[in-house]
Amino acid sequence: MDYRLEVAVLPVGDVDRALAFYTEQVGFTLDVDYRPSDDFRVVQLTPLGSHCSIQIVAGRTDARADPDRSMYLVVTDIDAARRDLLERGVDVGDVRHKSPIDGWQGGWQPGVDPQRGDYASFVDFADPDGNTWVLQERGFHVRG
Repeated sequence: MDYRLEVAVLPVGDVDRALAFYTEQVGFTLDVDYRPSDDFRVVQLTPLGSHCSIQIVAGRTDARADPDRSMYLVVTDIDAARRDLLERGVDVGDVRHKSPIDGWQGGWQPGVDPQRGDYASFVDFADPDGNTWVLQERGFHVRG
């Protein structure tokens, strides 16, 4: 039996502002914007190349700075992904990598992992409501 995560729900303070951020700046594809009444709306977006979508819903957004509540996006080239987001006007943090890789215990060094190892390099950004995203590099050496 496969259990595939296909949708994650993100609370936002303003659905229209979040929709604009994710489509115009981050580059997600709008799948559904269904509003049969003023009291009910479903907005679903999918990151390019992803099998999992997000639904943005009006809701409480306080205490969203908890780093354990981040969503992860896997990319094959973290530098290129960061440049793309910056060009789109997203406030993206600096790239960092695990250090030391062997026996990693939470230490970081600036920049991309020199070996470009899977799961070793990261960069963060947040949406206007404080929902945090982590880009994680995997598959750099197998890019076609």
